[in-house]
Amino acid sequence: MYLTSQVKKDIFKQYAGNEKNTGSSESQIALFTHRIDHLTEHLKKNKKDFGTQRALLNLVGKRRALLDYLKKTDLMRYRAIIKTLDIRK
Repeated sequence: MYLTSQVKKDIFKQYAGNEKNTGSSESQIALFTHRIDHLTEHLKKNKKDFGTQRALLNLVGKRRALLDYLKKTDLMRYRAIIKTLDIRK
């Protein structure tokens, strides 16, 4: 499985500062980005998997909403997370 509990803990520890801080915007965005990367690789191999394509679009929408929230509330945290995750073009 690509997303074990240890991988989640590592993501939360790296981006939220604490593995128990799972609700912070940075940790959620990082987790969504990890899942989006995995689904993108899957769709490169399986072009006709439309269920996965729909799930990917939902995840991108959720990440976009969190990024918009973070941009509206704290611009410095927003810039830091898009720089570390290399989300922008």
